[in-house]
Formats: sequence, C-alpha cells, structure tokens
Amino acid sequence: MSKMDHLKDKPIAVLGGGAVAKAIAADCALGGARVHLCDLAPFAEKTLFGIKESGLKFFGDQLNLYGFERHGTAVMEMVTESVAEAVRGAGIIVVGTPAIGHRPFFEELIPALEDGQVIHIFPDNYGSLLLRKMMREAGCSKEVIVGGWSSSTYGSRVVVKGGVILPQIRAYYRAITLRGAAMPACDTEAFIESSHYLPSMDAVTGGEGPVAGDTVLDIGFSNVNPVLHCPGTILGVGTMENWGVIYGEDKYDFSIYSHTYCPSIAQVQHTFYEEVCAIADAIGVDVQRYDKKDFFSRESILGQEYMGKDYLIPFEEHDYMQYGTGPFTMENRYITEDIPVGCHIYHLLGKTYGVKTPVIDSMINLASAILQRDFYATGYSLEYLGIGDMDKEQLNRYLREGEKR
Repeated sequence: MSKMDHLKDKPIAVLGGGAVAKAIAADCALGGARVHLCDLAPFAEKTLFGIKESGLKFFGDQLNLYGFERHGTAVMEMVTESVAEAVRGAGIIVVGTPAIGHRPFFEELIPALEDGQVIHIFPDNYGSLLLRKMMREAGCSKEVIVGGWSSSTYGSRVVVKGGVILPQIRAYYRAITLRGAAMPACDTEAFIESSHYLPSMDAVTGGEGPVAGDTVLDIGFSNVNPVLHCPGTILGVGTMENWGVIYGEDKYDFSIYSHTYCPSIAQVQHTFYEEVCAIADAIGVDVQRYDKKDFFSRESILGQEYMGKDYLIPFEEHDYMQYGTGPFTMENRYITEDIPVGCHIYHLLGKTYGVKTPVIDSMINLASAILQRDFYATGYSLEYLGIGDMDKEQLNRYLREGEKR
C-alpha cells in the first residue's frame, strides 16, 4: 500500500458551494480536519453566506448499514473566494461541484497546484480527464495525483428558505463503499490510500471500503446518476409536473425514487445500463457490475451504495427517506447535467466503438424535445476531454500510463 501519511497534518481544501462540497467540508471539519472552503464569485456571496460567522450545520438521518454518523456545527479554518488561497499548503483538494463547475475551478486551480497534493473529484464525471488535459495545455508539470469517485459520499441537500441559502446541509444517507480511480491508473493505489486521510470518507473506509476502479473511464461509467436520473425524470415527468397540482400533495415532497420508479422504468434503466456495459467491454475497461434484479426496487441500484447488496425496498412500499429530493422541474441537473455529460459521452463512445445505444439516445432526444434545446450540439465531446484523437490502444495506454500517444 502506498504511504500517504504526509497528508495527515495538512489542511483539506474543498472547492464548491453546493450540497456535495458543503457536506464534505462540514463532515471533514467535524472529523478533526482543518478545512478551507472555497466558492467562486459571484455565487459565493449566497452559497457561503453565514459560514464564516456561524459555521456550517451538518445534520440528517445519514442512513447507512453500519450506523456511522456525525452531527454538529462545523467551523472552517478558512472561507474564501480565492482558489489559490484555499489550496495553499493543502494536502488533499476536493472538487465537489457539478460538471459545469469543473472548468472555472480548474482554471484557478492549475496555477496554484503544489507538488504532493492529491485531488479528489466527487463525483468524477470525467473531470479527471478534463483536468489532466487542461494541465497539459497549461504546461503544468506539478507532481500531483488526480482522481475521482463514481458518486458523492452522501445524498445531501442544502437548506433553502424563502430563496435564501442557509448555512446548513442535510445528509440523508452515507455511502459505505465507493468506486474510485486515478488519472492515470498507475496512481490509483496511492489515490485510494489517500482517502484514509479524508474524514468525509470514514463511513466508506470503515464500512465496505473503497473499490479501485480499472480506469477513470470505469469511474465515469460507474456513476449511477445518468442511468437512474434520466429515465426516472423523463418517463416520470407527468407525475412530477402534476405533483402538488392534481395530486393534491406538497410539491416539494416529490422524489423520483419515491413517486415515479416502477417496474417499467426499472426495465428501461437496466437496458440503459446494458448499453453502458457494452461500451465498456468494447473499449476494454471495467464498470461496476449489477444483476438485473438489483434495478427492480424502490431505490434501484442506489441503495447498494449505503446499505449493501441485499438492500431492497419493494415497489409496493413507500420510501419516506427520499421524500423531498426532487427534482421539481426539468431544468434540473438530473437532466441538464446527466444528459449532456453522461448520456452524450455514452452516445459518442458508442458511435466510436460500434455499440448501438438506442435507449441512451432516446433520453437525449426526449430531453432535447422537452427543454427545446439540442443536447447533441451542447453536450461534452471526446475532444473536450482530450481523448477524441485516440484509437483503442492509445486510449487505454493514456488511461493507464498517462501517455498521450
């Protein structure tokens, strides 16, 4: 196992001001780390409101198989709008933003990197590929480890009242296992070991443990968000848009997990997943494997992240824990991120490697029709990630060894 104990006494920099970043920052601070929390202007004025003055309240059920939880008001060592200030002297740098936030943060991060730092992207969403490409283009030769995870450590939501983002974060479950890898994969052993110095991973390292993915493409493919969010939201849009209208319920109690998932949607999700597996097989990389039966439950394959392989809520039962997790509109990252990033990358890789993706393509087509925009035109490209000019052999060598050619 690679020794990463140089990280032990260094602060942790967390970049982002949303639910993922705030949950990780609060959890790490409550776990004893010195935390530097950073979001970029002009968003920081709202997203970081009150945290410097009164701390960040971390609460929620935090459901997980082993009952691990933390609660309290976390005090940050630093709250800043400067990435350079946040990462100066840090050992671990956490990037906890949606994919749309990767590039602006990376532009600020690359000139500030220091030798020996480890970057963790939650979830990776191909961010590790983008960061390595941008580092190469910037001529950055700092000796850092770059890697990402298939998911966030939690299901978490910021608390918003009357349009005001409060300094509070709710975690309604905790992962007990996550899949991670470094870019390139020859750094994965050290990357996985470094997670022991990230208190937000304590439920994972003390639970079922982190799993080393084959490559960062494996990690992108193992992100459950597109396969769960896109069919659940698009095929359940009638329920979502009528919730609190003709159904007479509270609009903000809605959840695709609680209120739209059903056997027919589960079948679509499984077929979507089979297309992803076929792409992975064609490229020669791995992906997290599930049985078909795992999709046919109230939380589908999500529940395995925090309750293990045997966790299953039948469709006939309510899932109260997920109430209020949304989405409440189609203008939501379940569509506006998971279609142009997750689904579109699958579409392009399918075309490149001769794998038909009719279900994945149908998600792009329907989302484009509903939101009246062309997600084929605006989606991530392989060139954007720095892998558009590679054949299969070159791609695998790049993913595993970091060689461009």
